[in-house]
Amino acid sequence: MLSNNSSLTQILPSQAKRRVSYYYQPDVGLYYYGPGHPMKPHRLRMTHQLILSYGLYRKMEVYRPKPATERQLQRFHSEDYIDFLKKISPDNIKTFSTLMQKYNMGEFTDCPVFDGIYEFVSTYSGCSIDGAVKLNHGLTDIAINWSGGLHHAKKSEASGFCYVNDIVLAILELLKYNPRVLYIDIDVHHGDGVEEAFYTTDRVMTVSFHKYGDFFPGTGDIKDVGAKAGKYYSVNVPLQDGIDDASYESVFKPVIDKVMEVYRPTAVVLQCGADSLTGDRLGCFNLTLNGHAKCVEHVKSYNIPTLVLGGGGYTVRNVARCWTYETSVLLGIQIPNELPFNDFYEYYSPDFKLHLNESNAENHNKKDYLDNIKSRILQNLKNIQGAPSVQMHPIAPDAITSMSKVSNGGNAIQEFEDKYPDKRLPGINKDGGELVIKQEELYENDQDNDKNNMNNNEGGGDDDEPDSKRPRVRQYLTSPKSRHTGSSEEDKGNSDNNNNDQGVKNDPDTVSVKNEEENTMDVSD
Repeated sequence: MLSNNSSLTQILPSQAKRRVSYYYQPDVGLYYYGPGHPMKPHRLRMTHQLILSYGLYRKMEVYRPKPATERQLQRFHSEDYIDFLKKISPDNIKTFSTLMQKYNMGEFTDCPVFDGIYEFVSTYSGCSIDGAVKLNHGLTDIAINWSGGLHHAKKSEASGFCYVNDIVLAILELLKYNPRVLYIDIDVHHGDGVEEAFYTTDRVMTVSFHKYGDFFPGTGDIKDVGAKAGKYYSVNVPLQDGIDDASYESVFKPVIDKVMEVYRPTAVVLQCGADSLTGDRLGCFNLTLNGHAKCVEHVKSYNIPTLVLGGGGYTVRNVARCWTYETSVLLGIQIPNELPFNDFYEYYSPDFKLHLNESNAENHNKKDYLDNIKSRILQNLKNIQGAPSVQMHPIAPDAITSMSKVSNGGNAIQEFEDKYPDKRLPGINKDGGELVIKQEELYENDQDNDKNNMNNNEGGGDDDEPDSKRPRVRQYLTSPKSRHTGSSEEDKGNSDNNNNDQGVKNDPDTVSVKNEEENTMDVSD
């Protein structure tokens, strides 16, 4: 229950017990986009730590899936693009300068080249695909992968910190068994990569609630409703700065209710980007954890097989809070507002509380504006004449997630993991060296190294610096048509980290996890 000094009202989760499976690959949080880059996979380790500390893992099945195979990634992405991701590294970027420009990657884009990039994308994609396979076979009701949800990646192009679109890959897997899949996106940015992939089909309906205007990626107008067979199956809800819990709920619930009524999906994919929370470094909404989680609770109430994914979120302590709380909502468990002690406890100072308070930011979403948006969307949905049906056809084999080979001692690594599935290997790069993340990257104020990096011309992170000094995140933040400057809020923690983020020396992962070996057949194109 909430502490006495908290006036927050928690969601009362549905009492219906549903089978929940949780997918987590420990090494996914050790990858590093580079100095000053706002995307920090370390947030996944922080989220996992809170889930462990609250004891939520005891109420769900915990799996450590194997990475997605090259063939799986090519079910959506082009063969040459995946081949490029396998070859590129910080050591050979000059060799691939032309291809880097072609695929929208490199120093002057929002998608830098970092060590282990292919292993990173195959890891989070494997989690999403395996969750979809379990849903297909009725082995779980809700599958959670907080490392997934990278919704901007295109077929042959990286975009918005996203290199591989695990959402599209998971939906393609779900379509083997489900005639209709509903995709819901509550990230502050428009889910353009997913919408584009299914823009001309009625087998997938995409619904995105996002900031629209002079903001990345610049797409998602209410007029964009799909094309050909997919006309009216793309739903965009363009919102403005400062939207709060009540305003967001007043739009979300009626739109989703109508979508469920007319489309009748047999599976749902829910992208829970946490950059729509108040105080996000790059976001501009004013949602609390309660407002964000009410969307999750509402989707859960329909009792449809659901794949729940992460997404954006650049104030790492708030991302961990959000996804931990939403895990509890999906489990139907209430957790206290007082944060339990964990390896990253210092990050949550000074209050060490779970919930957030709304800021005093102005809400630019007036009632008349929201009513007009709802009216237009509901009118468009009336054009759908019944839920689309699908002709019977042979079901393609399930995806298999096989262990990827590491260039330096791959066989030894696999033998170790097979023998000791609950132990961690040190994070390594392609040359066998240990991955090191600067602790200051994950703090705020005097301990925040982002600004120091800016002063040393090593990367971007200070909102007061000119665009020319933001080499790694310039495209995502500053394009006149579709980028944004973000909030001045930084990731913080007011005490030293005691080296808890260096490799795995103090790794807290004590949960017994299950290797995914149910899927024994490779995917068929």
